[in-house]
Amino acid sequence: MPKNTVLIVIAVLVGSGVIAAIAYYVFRFMKGTIKLSLPRTAFNPGDTIIGSFNLHTKKSIQGNKLIVSLIGTQVTRTHHNGKTQMHSREIYRDEVLVEDSKTYDAESKAKYNFEIAVPNMQSPEFLNSTVGQTLTAVVRLLGSRSTHLKWKIEVRLDAKGIDLATAKSVSINTKQLI
Repeated sequence: MPKNTVLIVIAVLVGSGVIAAIAYYVFRFMKGTIKLSLPRTAFNPGDTIIGSFNLHTKKSIQGNKLIVSLIGTQVTRTHHNGKTQMHSREIYRDEVLVEDSKTYDAESKAKYNFEIAVPNMQSPEFLNSTVGQTLTAVVRLLGSRSTHLKWKIEVRLDAKGIDLATAKSVSINTKQLI
């Protein structure tokens, strides 16, 4: 295959991927939006995260469930043969069901409040659980500059077709576990 043909094929594939990604976000935006509000973004173990969000549907949506999640992700940076790679692995997820299956009318607007607990990483029950042991091991790895923990609050309307979702980063003090 001539060199120009290979470059054209690569350009078409990359262009198609970009167009598909743009189309996905346009279609999602056309369904509606979620705006998340958090009065604070820094927390200690055992705290309660309090927030609210506004759901605006632009089209009728058949929702399976409306949930708020606290998600912890371990991010590890590795170096191999002069290349840096990032690996992410979800290690914690707690979900609060806000609404069960429901049909949301077109142009509906609603405000929801929520509370979700930050895990008390020092309680014996948590430390003895599988999640607690995993999280403790990850936090101990944080001494290595190549691993860190990212936390976020995510609001998701799990719906038929494309979901509506938004997220905000939060920080949780894990220094007591090191």
